[in-house]
Amino acid sequence: MADSTEYYVVKQRALPDVLLKVVEAKRLVETKHAMSIQDAVDKVGISRSSFYKYKDDIFKFHDTAQGTTLTLTFDMEDEPGALSDVLKVIADCKANILTIHQSIPINGVAALSISIQVLENTQNISEMLDCMERQKSVHHVKVLASE
Repeated sequence: MADSTEYYVVKQRALPDVLLKVVEAKRLVETKHAMSIQDAVDKVGISRSSFYKYKDDIFKFHDTAQGTTLTLTFDMEDEPGALSDVLKVIADCKANILTIHQSIPINGVAALSISIQVLENTQNISEMLDCMERQKSVHHVKVLASE
């Protein structure tokens, strides 16, 4: 398999229970219905190791992508033009940028979060994320939230 990350849309019934429980545990923590990760995993019936193994790789996706806001987070090397390259990828995909937040670079690496709106003519989001990760200065693109 190539070094690129591939994204899949899978029906809920095809997912193993552990993945669905990870999504539920994340929801419990985010909505403050669980006081800690341990509390959340106890409530859904999975181990902490299962939670940590899958937590960054599964998230709920909405049926109607149009109008959806995706918040992406990633690390980026502090190099001239690096942010411009990422913004070009988003623009080429025809997504609307809502917010950009960049931390002050520490040891030459900045943490970024970008919120984008998926529009009617927005192209394949999975391909956009893959293209962002292929940028030489970008590391660890994750979808933080989908609303």
